[in-house]
Amino acid sequence: MRIISGERRGTKLEAVPGMNTRPTADRVKEGLFNVLQMDIDSETVVLDAFAGTGNLGLEALSRGAKRAVFIEKDAQALAVLRANIKKCRYEDRATVIKGDALGVLPTLAGERFDLIFLDPPYRKDLYEPVFFSILKYHFLSECGILVSEHAKSVPFSYEHNSLTCYKTKSYGDTVLNFFRMEP
Repeated sequence: MRIISGERRGTKLEAVPGMNTRPTADRVKEGLFNVLQMDIDSETVVLDAFAGTGNLGLEALSRGAKRAVFIEKDAQALAVLRANIKKCRYEDRATVIKGDALGVLPTLAGERFDLIFLDPPYRKDLYEPVFFSILKYHFLSECGILVSEHAKSVPFSYEHNSLTCYKTKSYGDTVLNFFRMEP
């Protein structure tokens, strides 16, 4: 696992020992950021919910995002996340919040994010309540993008009047859905 592009390109990221954390594979991450490459600039604010190692948020920072907020509840993953942020020298652009994403999101009311990464544990039925919180608290900026990741074997569909899935990409057993806010 490494930073693929940008100012920290090639930096190797630490992984969480064991099988509780499932970082996005480099091949999937590369495909994800190929889709997003024109949507990240020096004003982009990122939310990496269920951050794990921080793989996705750190990649966005390396590619020029202004700042990133990482939410993670697992103590081991949190230690690795903090170590990866330090290794990439992004302490000044990263905020780490310890806690369960569903519990933390209401405390962020008033924040706006241009890019939200949503990669919860696959079989925990967290997608719908997290999407609901994101919409309830208006976290996604007007032109914001939400990217959800899930396994092909996990049924997933989400429909809401103000959030539209504009692209779906599959990489082996991993599926990425790209959502935008409707004007």
